[in-house]
Amino acid sequence: MADTTSRSSVPSHAIDTTVPSVARAYDAALGGKDNYEVDRQLLAQLNAAVPEVNIIAVSNRAFLIRAVRFLASEGGIDQFLDCGSGLPTAENTHQVAQRLNKDARVVYVDNDPVVLAHGRALLEDNENTKLVGANIFDPRAVLEDEVIRRHLDFTRPIALLQVATLHHHSADEGLPPAEVMRAYVDALPSGSYVVFSHFFDPEDEHSAIAQRVQAILNSSISRGFFRTRAEIEEMLTGLDLIDPGIAVADEWWPDGPGNKPLPDAGRCIVAALGRKP
Repeated sequence: MADTTSRSSVPSHAIDTTVPSVARAYDAALGGKDNYEVDRQLLAQLNAAVPEVNIIAVSNRAFLIRAVRFLASEGGIDQFLDCGSGLPTAENTHQVAQRLNKDARVVYVDNDPVVLAHGRALLEDNENTKLVGANIFDPRAVLEDEVIRRHLDFTRPIALLQVATLHHHSADEGLPPAEVMRAYVDALPSGSYVVFSHFFDPEDEHSAIAQRVQAILNSSISRGFFRTRAEIEEMLTGLDLIDPGIAVADEWWPDGPGNKPLPDAGRCIVAALGRKP
């Protein structure tokens, strides 16, 4: 595991190191080194409330890897639009896809200055991978971006990744989450796929975990919403969901049999893969 006590190599004048960042806290949860003390303090606060909170981050990343691997091999997809990509960490989308197809094209979209600084440095020598600075909750701006339109061919199937993104968005910040997704799906050609994950309120005894994490997020870095199955289904309207449909992230096509019981926190993030007819 990487040394999480190291400060980021991005110059401090480029970012506000006194305010925690969603991307940097996620990086810390995955064992990355591109985070600051304020981010690690937030992670510690979350872990104090929900000791297994790191499981949510790890489960989410593992799902992304499995889904991209499937699409780049069995799905025949060679174009990926990864929204809210976060900081470069182990097994990024382009690494998974290009390991299976060296010609696969990937565009990352994010508006976090730390993500942009690190991502552009990492991708400087990768001609098939681009990084665009844009607000992923403004689909029109993303879909009309010149780099995206030049790098991806919208006459052929594309994989859209909205992995752990829309749970940070609410209707009072612009388009409602379901409309954000609808705009993206409408723009995709037939045969495209959507890779999706979201904080989940299971509406059972595990809802208390969701409520605790949501309260901490909403009082610190940015809002985070644990939504119900019905609300998540609305965001995936118009897609044919690949079995098992909307499922707990750890149980969505695991790489092998589950030898350990699923922790309660693991039931608070779900994932899905859908195909546009």
